[in-house]
Amino acid sequence: MAPMPTQRPYHHGDLRATLLKSAEHTLRTRGAAALSLRELAREAGVSHAAPGRHFKDKQALLDALALAGYERLAQTLETADEPGLALEQRLAGLARAYIGFAVDNAALLELMFARKHDPDVSEQLAAAVDRSVGSFTRLIADAQERGEIVAGDPERITLVAAAGMHGLAAFIANGTFPVEEALAGLDEHVHLVLHGLRPR
Repeated sequence: MAPMPTQRPYHHGDLRATLLKSAEHTLRTRGAAALSLRELAREAGVSHAAPGRHFKDKQALLDALALAGYERLAQTLETADEPGLALEQRLAGLARAYIGFAVDNAALLELMFARKHDPDVSEQLAAAVDRSVGSFTRLIADAQERGEIVAGDPERITLVAAAGMHGLAAFIANGTFPVEEALAGLDEHVHLVLHGLRPR
């Protein structure tokens, strides 16, 4: 008589991390619509109920992915930031880091921005957004105090500057603009953002 097949155990080391890694891969390759807790459980080799210990539903999984993304973005920006540099060089370094993250994580960044504007966003996610995206607004506000940037709402000024960076990243991601060419011209891009287009 053939032996009975053994049940897959629930215990899986760090199942939460495994599920998030697999979910991000699915997000990157097939999009958010393809994400399924049941499918992730199958890939991890656990029962279909096991992911429920970590994520009550798909939305909780998406929130966790967005949180992980903002934490990685914050770390990327903090590593790239050099407060001792002049403002233009400092912004160029941060822009280069942001564009690199955006190009490498296009689908994740789209999810991050979608969750950022949800009125029911968790305090933990809101803090991660502030630590990453909010760092640009604080940099602009500090530069205003030193007279290096025009007066005005620092959030609005940050939005104008960030829109240019995000647009450039989108052009790279969709193949409109080669990444090498974009990065080679990034210093000039930042210069134009800071100094405007009107002759002086």
